[in-house]
Amino acid sequence: MKGIILVGGLGTRLDPMTRVINKHLLPVGLFPMVYYPLHSLVDAGIRDIMIVTGGNNPGEFLELLHDGSEFGLDHLYFTYQQQPLGIADALRATEHFVAGDRCVVVLGDNILAGSIRPCVQRYEQQAQGARILLVEVPDPERFGVPEFDEQGKIVRVIEKPSEPPSEYAAIGVYMYDELVWEILPTLELSDRGQYEITDVQNAYLQRNLLEYDTLDFGWSDAGTPESLFRATVMMHDSDFLPELKPRN
Repeated sequence: MKGIILVGGLGTRLDPMTRVINKHLLPVGLFPMVYYPLHSLVDAGIRDIMIVTGGNNPGEFLELLHDGSEFGLDHLYFTYQQQPLGIADALRATEHFVAGDRCVVVLGDNILAGSIRPCVQRYEQQAQGARILLVEVPDPERFGVPEFDEQGKIVRVIEKPSEPPSEYAAIGVYMYDELVWEILPTLELSDRGQYEITDVQNAYLQRNLLEYDTLDFGWSDAGTPESLFRATVMMHDSDFLPELKPRN
């Protein structure tokens, strides 16, 4: 199982904080934001991890994270997204790294107050397809939102709907098998000028190959000033902090 962390994008919703720094390098509690998704993957037992950077700050991630030994890794891999054309586009840059294996993709601004290891283990036992993680949120219109049938099965995922069909958000943790590399070339740019990750989920749904877990612990993205503040407060009070000590 390979791990992928996406830290590209422009971070415009956090302007002016992101004018001179990639948002994933901003502090959340005691640590840079990118530490949290990296710790989540390592805690889940994943040791082969690639960071997908973008924009004007790729070297800063290498300077910060080095070879990943601070997280118990033997090596940490990096690649670059040429243009900010969406999550699905960033994922394309990792095909050579995943090399036919399964992968767990985490957006770099996802802050989790608990372990995703049980979800990853369930995915390892899943015969094929994809798996996504859901959280009940007060503002689902900001996210990809699942629509359920009467049996609780997802029938589609809608990107940032004005009238959300449920109170759940598909958070930025996605698990894919090798079918994703057949799906990605079929995607078309959305009205937002992005290759949408929700289109990938829906392509798996069309094949009846999408499963999900609902998290029972805290989660926040950190892509707006409000959610960055919530993430900081949550991780200050959480026991699920990286077992790392800030340097004096």
